[in-house]
Amino acid sequence: MDLANYLRMDPHLLVGLLNTELRNHSESLDDLVKTHHLDLESLTAKMSAAGYDYRPELKQFR
Repeated sequence: MDLANYLRMDPHLLVGLLNTELRNHSESLDDLVKTHHLDLESLTAKMSAAGYDYRPELKQFR
């Protein structure tokens, strides 16, 4: 999955892509950002601004 343009993506579409990647291919959010060379702070800020917060116990954004 190509998440290189995540900052320009619609966050309501991005949440589905992130949760799919977390469920199917990543051990954690840290693993996902390292694998795809993303900035954790930018990603979580973008998602938070759209009303999504990462829930580590569920391993997904909600």
